[in-house]
Amino acid sequence: MRERLRAFRERIRRKPRLNTSYRIVLGVFGTFVLVAGILMIPYPGPGWLVVFAGLGILATEFDWAHRVNSFAKRHYQRWVRWLGRQHLATKLAVMGATCLVVLTTLWMLGLFKIAGGWLGLHWNWLASPLFGT
Repeated sequence: MRERLRAFRERIRRKPRLNTSYRIVLGVFGTFVLVAGILMIPYPGPGWLVVFAGLGILATEFDWAHRVNSFAKRHYQRWVRWLGRQHLATKLAVMGATCLVVLTTLWMLGLFKIAGGWLGLHWNWLASPLFGT
């Protein structure tokens, strides 16, 4: 399978216009995946996985993305190992801070007001400061 993909990529590389178009499309798609992953990081789910996938897509064509991907993986693994060694209170503090970030962004996006509307709650504090009432 890898050999077929390499042969396919080499055929594209031999045609300058097609190669440029391929790199642009791949760059746009990889950037989209990367940005989506960055936005997902504080939320439960695959945020970091999507970040690494976006960098992996970009790394197939861009050396800088390979270097950033290696750097990010190394430091992510360091963070996970560090957090694993910490006292329960530290782990709970990190979890609480993550929850605070998630709740704050949901409130800023106006999702509290939407959910409150579903439940018949029309409290002023549910409204986003960004989008008003």
